[in-house]
Amino acid sequence: MPSKLRLQRIGDRIRQEISEMLVMGQIHDPRLAGISITDVIVDRELAYADIYVSAVEGQERAAEVLQGMESASGFLRKTLSERIELRVFPRLRFHWDPTPERADRIERILADIRKEEKTE
Repeated sequence: MPSKLRLQRIGDRIRQEISEMLVMGQIHDPRLAGISITDVIVDRELAYADIYVSAVEGQERAAEVLQGMESASGFLRKTLSERIELRVFPRLRFHWDPTPERADRIERILADIRKEEKTE
């Protein structure tokens, strides 16, 4: 079994490659415009890579983006297996990452608190 560091490196490389494909326009799906890959976690057996995605518009695009990623998963897996040398390439699973939305909400709450403190 690969070490945790190796799994992290594989996940980082997958994230980097998918991000490059999105930026370079190699994935021709309008549902995937304006998305970002926030994290990739590879399991210990290298059977699955859990890919977390987010979009600027937020949760309202979650279903559309995940559907677009699922539809592109065969192309992504084939292209990634050509670019990243692994004996067996993991299957790709896609998940919505609410972290950026939560961070934005927390930032707004903190900004409101700061405004209230200044007025007092």
